[in-house]
Amino acid sequence: MNYLILLLILLALAGLVLYLWGRRRQRAAGLPMGRVAYSDTGAEQAVSQPLLSRRYALVGKPDYLVEVKVGGRRTMIPVEVKSRRAPPAPSPGHLLQLAAYCLIIEDLYGVAPPYGILRYADRSFEAPFTPAVRRAVLDAAERIRAGRTAVDMPRSHQEPARCAQCGYRAACGAQAL
Repeated sequence: MNYLILLLILLALAGLVLYLWGRRRQRAAGLPMGRVAYSDTGAEQAVSQPLLSRRYALVGKPDYLVEVKVGGRRTMIPVEVKSRRAPPAPSPGHLLQLAAYCLIIEDLYGVAPPYGILRYADRSFEAPFTPAVRRAVLDAAERIRAGRTAVDMPRSHQEPARCAQCGYRAACGAQAL
């Protein structure tokens, strides 16, 4: 009987250690406390299907969706992980990408997340998903769709590193910068 009690105590301690270790890993990854419902990082089982909003014609694969309780309701919070060090403020493109995930989540789950998280190598930013941000995503998506069928699109070659890596470089006629 004493062995059984000792075994139960050891199992309880092992469970507690594993629980605390998991919470620590989640915090270190920059994730909010909650259940990781989706991951496309390769760290866990890879997600085969992207998130698809038919209503807004948007598709995306956030690095994580974490189910959290906000104001008494459960909601999904998108987390996008960037490998580089954090800039003083997140880039507008990163914020727009994160906001697009928020819009997709709103369509799929019926509840808009109040924010998303941009996780850089050394810090995280919590980006609110406001009506103005929502409108910016819809406007950007519309401009992208219009650009796909436009006869001529103005191009910017002001960022040499970005231009050098562009997949359309050969087609646009840009000279080496």
